[in-house]
Amino acid sequence: MSVFNLSGQRRRIIRENIIAYLFLTPALTLIMTFGILPVAFALFVSLHRWRRFPEEFIGLDNYQRALGDFAYVVFIWIAAGAAAYAGVTLWRFIKQNRGQPARYLYLIPGVAAAGAAALIVNWVVIWLPIVLDIPQRLRAQARSGELFIGELIASFQTPQVVEAGNWMLLGIFAAVILAGLCFWAIKSDRPEKLLTQAASAFFLLIIATFTLQLTVSEVFLAIETAREAGNELPIWTQAAIISAGVIMLGTAYLLWRSANRGGNLRFVLQFAAASMLMVGGYAFVGELPMLLSGSDDDLLRGFNITLMYTLGTVPVQLMFGLLLAYLLFQKIKFQSFFRMVYFLPYVTPFVATSIVFGILFSHRATSPVNQLLTTLGIPVQKWLLEPTGIFKLIFGPQVPDVLSGPSLALVVIIIYSSWTYIGYSTVLFLAGLGNISGELYEAARIDGANEWNVFRRITLPMLSPTTFFLTLITIIGTLQSFTQIWILRTPAASSSVDTVGVYIYETISQSTPNMGYGSALSLVLFTVILIFTLVQNRISRDRVFYG
Repeated sequence: MSVFNLSGQRRRIIRENIIAYLFLTPALTLIMTFGILPVAFALFVSLHRWRRFPEEFIGLDNYQRALGDFAYVVFIWIAAGAAAYAGVTLWRFIKQNRGQPARYLYLIPGVAAAGAAALIVNWVVIWLPIVLDIPQRLRAQARSGELFIGELIASFQTPQVVEAGNWMLLGIFAAVILAGLCFWAIKSDRPEKLLTQAASAFFLLIIATFTLQLTVSEVFLAIETAREAGNELPIWTQAAIISAGVIMLGTAYLLWRSANRGGNLRFVLQFAAASMLMVGGYAFVGELPMLLSGSDDDLLRGFNITLMYTLGTVPVQLMFGLLLAYLLFQKIKFQSFFRMVYFLPYVTPFVATSIVFGILFSHRATSPVNQLLTTLGIPVQKWLLEPTGIFKLIFGPQVPDVLSGPSLALVVIIIYSSWTYIGYSTVLFLAGLGNISGELYEAARIDGANEWNVFRRITLPMLSPTTFFLTLITIIGTLQSFTQIWILRTPAASSSVDTVGVYIYETISQSTPNMGYGSALSLVLFTVILIFTLVQNRISRDRVFYG
């Protein structure tokens, strides 16, 4: 098949693909510029000692400082996950093209494209520190635009950058030639899909190999350092035990999900197997505290506060949002006015409403909330200045610290956040209620269903997509929360309200900022949010009804 002798249908398909990619280019550019590249740069920074300017490469030291020895286990899991996903992608590629073995030749340009991508990353990693070091090199010189441009051009001409650039160009040239030969010689409806599938699989293998090599070298170095100090560091044993525990818990979950699909005997056997695996999994995961013993206490406290903040705000926002939406959906007077009033806190600037809440919940006896409490016989509270947990305040100092609950200062912030976002949830629930067909309600009432059954059997299932979306973005929002907490926090109670986001900000904004460690903390939080999103999507896949 010649590229100069294309049929009319083939030319139309190529033209449509080109137009589609041209339309997608602006969106892809924005995603790369403001989404993928910042994450990649944060990863690059986290692997270096980085104060104000980049220093030497330190590997996983920042992650080990944050998570203790558990960081090594996490990176081993990342390498194993990347390798497993690459294997699944290759298996799908082979399975989809089993009847056309000629398409297996796309694996060759796939390897070349993955190698070219790796060489591009290698060139950027070599070139970027040289460019970022330009301000240091110009510190003792008179600064000017011409001098900076000269240094920038010189950064492309350093021997290591030139060598890496030559290899990069060679890899790109080989990938383009091999891909072009495959496009020309092998007939396929979507050749770009075959090439992308093969290239992504091999690129994941490269990532897995590099991650595993870096992690293993770091683990051996940590073990050797511990031995020189006269200590033992059983990282490999602990990693194997915890990994086995996680696998057992995952297997128990799968067995539990499939237990009700068979007969009674199968249910009993799978229930017993799931129970044993769950108990064993929890026993193995019990090794985790030992690995976390050397982690950053401030980070763990930040995750604990973030968890309490999430548990305190998300259910309140969703429940009250759904209740208000259901009430405002009825035919009542001043319906539009009430909808606007409940949505108003969401569009009002955080700074203004936070200051108002700070006045309402002031520690002074003359504050509105304290005056209301004194009329009810409750003593004056310090509110935003109180770092003590609410359960310890209610039941006395005999309550253990681990069970003391969120501090009173954090409770105020939870109340403020819930008040702010309830209107947003209400508006989205109203939109979801408006999409439910009235015929369903009429048919249910004709069959004799009461209001509770109608709400439970029709409204809630039909609102499941809205509920899933709100749950997802609300939890992600609370995990990333910063603005309202930063405004309402006080020095007296800062240790009890500082979430992970606040701790990260303080790490990178102090007088001697630690950009490398702050970037590592940011990626830890990013990974937690990503894992949560994937798990929630998987769990909710069979529970969301889209009609």
